[in-house]
Amino acid sequence: MATDTHYEKYKSDGSLQGNALEWFDARFPATSMWRGHLSEYYAPKNFNFWYYFGSLAMLVLVLQIVTGIFLVMHYKPDASLNANGIPVAFASVEYIMRDVSWGWLIRYMHSTGASAFFIVVYMHMFRGMLYGSYRQPRELIWVFGTLIFLCLMAEAFMGYLLPWGQMSFWGAQVIVNLFSAIPLIGDPLSLWIRGDFVVGDATLNRFFSFHVIAVPLVLLGLVAAHILALHEVGSNNPDGVEIKKKKDANGVPLDGIAFHPYYSVKDIVGVVVFLIVFSSIVFFAPEGGGYFLEYNNFIPADPLKTPPHIAPVWYFTPYYSLLRAMVWPILGIDAKFWGVVAMGAGVVILAFLPWLDRSPVKSIRYRGPIFKTLLVIFVISFFILGFLGTKPPSYAFFDVIPGAPIAQILSAYYFLYFLTMPWWSKIDKYKPEPERVTFK
Repeated sequence: MATDTHYEKYKSDGSLQGNALEWFDARFPATSMWRGHLSEYYAPKNFNFWYYFGSLAMLVLVLQIVTGIFLVMHYKPDASLNANGIPVAFASVEYIMRDVSWGWLIRYMHSTGASAFFIVVYMHMFRGMLYGSYRQPRELIWVFGTLIFLCLMAEAFMGYLLPWGQMSFWGAQVIVNLFSAIPLIGDPLSLWIRGDFVVGDATLNRFFSFHVIAVPLVLLGLVAAHILALHEVGSNNPDGVEIKKKKDANGVPLDGIAFHPYYSVKDIVGVVVFLIVFSSIVFFAPEGGGYFLEYNNFIPADPLKTPPHIAPVWYFTPYYSLLRAMVWPILGIDAKFWGVVAMGAGVVILAFLPWLDRSPVKSIRYRGPIFKTLLVIFVISFFILGFLGTKPPSYAFFDVIPGAPIAQILSAYYFLYFLTMPWWSKIDKYKPEPERVTFK
């Protein structure tokens, strides 16, 4: 904030008595924000490859907002049919792709950016699990991160409907209908979400409003809270050492370096590599083999023709597998309801990691074999669940091993990993953390 010394440089009538920066600082905390969050924010000096993904998530967020603004200029959220019998929303996307200058590039940047967003966020979350970034005193940072993840899923789901293709339409139909399984409030809730008795123009318009205005505002607020909470307690590091405990005579952490210019410049390397990969996909494989843009979504939505297999986009499929794994009614309540509960719980349980993990150390570097083994199995399970979520329930590995029982076993492991963590994290062997950060 502007100090009294700054303010005293100006007369009561507001006339200038200094340079432009001093005038601005007396009215807005520009310099103090620069110092507090960049030039005098001290981060651990042993950051490695895994610490690129936080800044990359910010980059993709900006990319999605900018490309989204340009797409909204030409997109029309209208499910009615035009003179050619094609939904207006679908036709407007085709118009962007074919007739708007550089529209194809903006659209592919936005669609590829959606997948890129989840890739970097998943990597960012995995880094937190590797090095215990959710542990004290960073519990609130992790909770904000989980809320960002939930918000991002809502944003992606609502945006997925907007092209009004076959998979968009039927995917939304299936997911929204799942809410009807909730006892007592299910049917009214589904009706409220759709805005009609079926997915139609009302659904498209409200999803468009939420995707463009409401959810991004919440997302930006959560991102700001996430960063403020991070800069309040400081960043974690691969050793899990709290650098604020060792300071010099000036109060500067002995194992810390200023975020700017050191890490702000270092992050440019990660940005350049990311943009090379991102551009290669945008220009040469924007469909991502049918995972980033499904081929059925190049067909206009037809309420009278159901696709042979309906599946969500790849970044939802692990949780979709959790949903489909529930096939038995429990307590007399339909299995579909428990599937919805499992899908939601699969995300929400992440927020409780700070209190489930009882290990004396944070980082995987000093953890024992139990943690390392179970984490490897968890990651493999997550990938297999994601793969099975893209396949029909009848899928079998090598046409011999049925996928459904495997999905059920791995879904059980997913939850057991977290629910049993208070026990196995306490009995696991560990090595004492060092006093100062190390370089490996």
